[in-house]
Amino acid sequence: MIPWKRMRSVFLDMDGTLLDLNFDNHFWLEFVPLRYAERNGLSLAEAKAELMPRFRAMEGRLEWYCLDYWSQALGLDIPAMKAEIAGLIAVLPHVTEFLDAVRSAGLRLVLVTNAHPKSLGLKLEKTALHVFFDAIISSHSIGLPKEDPLFWRRLHEVEPYDPEATLLVDDSLPVLRSARQTGPKHLVAVRKADSKRAAADIAEFPAIDDFRAIAPVGTAAGNPP
Repeated sequence: MIPWKRMRSVFLDMDGTLLDLNFDNHFWLEFVPLRYAERNGLSLAEAKAELMPRFRAMEGRLEWYCLDYWSQALGLDIPAMKAEIAGLIAVLPHVTEFLDAVRSAGLRLVLVTNAHPKSLGLKLEKTALHVFFDAIISSHSIGLPKEDPLFWRRLHEVEPYDPEATLLVDDSLPVLRSARQTGPKHLVAVRKADSKRAAADIAEFPAIDDFRAIAPVGTAAGNPP
């Protein structure tokens, strides 16, 4: 699937790609509505009915990923709440083997995430995945979400890369569509972003269930399970 001999850089998303999206799904769909209901004297169903349209309205915008924005908008301490349930943060299967294999192949490894710096810091503290990366870039430092095609042009200013020699793996189809316009040319989607949910049916991009499918050939991670 990947012409590894021509690759120079590997860009990886974090949530739903390296980390189990169950944490974020549970946080935003269950935990936040619960605390919002308690704070505002609502039933859980009423809180969800109020919050879900507000969440959907922000999807694809930088505010959707901004913990400070939601803390102010909802009257909740979102970073502290994330820390409360940090035990749910988990690395997806075969991720570390893949990261080891990419580093062993001598490729530049870059984490490119929409995660807010406060969320990013918590997750890296819990998983120690930062030790694998040559660079870690949050879209908040760029000023645009990865769903915006201009993001990839601005990224090039801080992380110069050859689109023809760069692989991007992400679980978000809007992000991959954006990258297809102005970013890396080698794109792979993740089907199983949330361990508690069924794998997504993806036909638009080459897709994997886990990283064993695309590990550099000849490495331990690239061997059959």
